[in-house]
Amino acid sequence: MTYVEILKKMKSYYKPENLAGMARFGINVEKAYGVPTPVLWRMARQIRGDHALAERLWQSGIHDAKILASFADDPAQVTEEQMERWARDFDSWDVVDQCCNRLFRRTSCAHRKALEWTSRQEEYIKRAGYVLMACLAVHDKEAKDSIFERHLRLVKKGATDERNFVKKAVNWALRQIGKRNLRLRESAIKTAKQIQKLDSKSARWIAADALRELISEKTVVRIRARSAR
Repeated sequence: MTYVEILKKMKSYYKPENLAGMARFGINVEKAYGVPTPVLWRMARQIRGDHALAERLWQSGIHDAKILASFADDPAQVTEEQMERWARDFDSWDVVDQCCNRLFRRTSCAHRKALEWTSRQEEYIKRAGYVLMACLAVHDKEAKDSIFERHLRLVKKGATDERNFVKKAVNWALRQIGKRNLRLRESAIKTAKQIQKLDSKSARWIAADALRELISEKTVVRIRARSAR
């Protein structure tokens, strides 16, 4: 598919009622067509690995095109400069999440950018740092526990950020790190209890929600089952 063909197909899915539904979930629909995710996945299979096309799609500024770009780009060709440039364009939580989970976590500098971005002040870039932590906790099977112990220190640091899209990502990172293995579960529970004592509404919510899952016997059973494979 060419760039023109892609945009034409995207426009064919435009329905105001679909955008209204997306907006109710806090998605920025200012430049969106509302293309369903399964359709974007099918389109991505036709252009996967076309780095130049992915860049052009991202630069269009169209919400759906940016998500497609993150599905289709080649992580081996993604540079740190590109990651910073794309991060500056983040304008919706779902674009952040798809980009981090589908593309950025697979780059060689993913852990470093996670650490760096959690110290940034921009809401969506800071969210991206914690989303990357969550995604790496799930998918980077070779990473050592010490890396995620360091991530937990930054989770605690970010827990007092009251902004909705940041606090939810902090919570996500805490829970996913804690579910990686039994050792990290104990570390995550300890971190959550420390967060619980902070004088912050956001911190109290993050801790309570994470502890509810991490202390569950079902969570322990799942971790043990996964470790036994």
